[in-house]
Amino acid sequence: MSSPTPHPVARTRVPSSSDAEPGGLEASLLQVVHDHHHSSLRLRELTEKAKKEAIKNAARVSDLLVDAVNGGVEECFVNEKRIELETRALAATIARFMKQTDQWLASTHAFNTAVKEIGDFENWMKTMEFDCKSIVTAIHNIHQE
Repeated sequence: MSSPTPHPVARTRVPSSSDAEPGGLEASLLQVVHDHHHSSLRLRELTEKAKKEAIKNAARVSDLLVDAVNGGVEECFVNEKRIELETRALAATIARFMKQTDQWLASTHAFNTAVKEIGDFENWMKTMEFDCKSIVTAIHNIHQE
């Protein structure tokens, strides 16, 4: 900002009787008032210009700060959405694995039951074989007597 133009210094002299001009002092005062008015207008214009520039710069700084903050917020939002998608995918995978595990447990239980039944059937067969041999031996003994 430039400094205002210096005001002309008002010098007064006592007019002598020979150089007394009617309105000379009045003309000087009018000139001083006129110069003051022009310098005030110039100063006001410079002040307004500086004010507008300051407002423009403040708005620019504000926009830059908002952009900087929004960049971080936007990145967080994108990361949040990505995490939500991955969470849903993991939940679906877990549900699929739970279903598969339940199927494997059911198959294993059925297999164990079948093995037990085979074992029970084998024992029953051994018992039947032993009973049949006992009957055959008894019939054979009765027949030989």
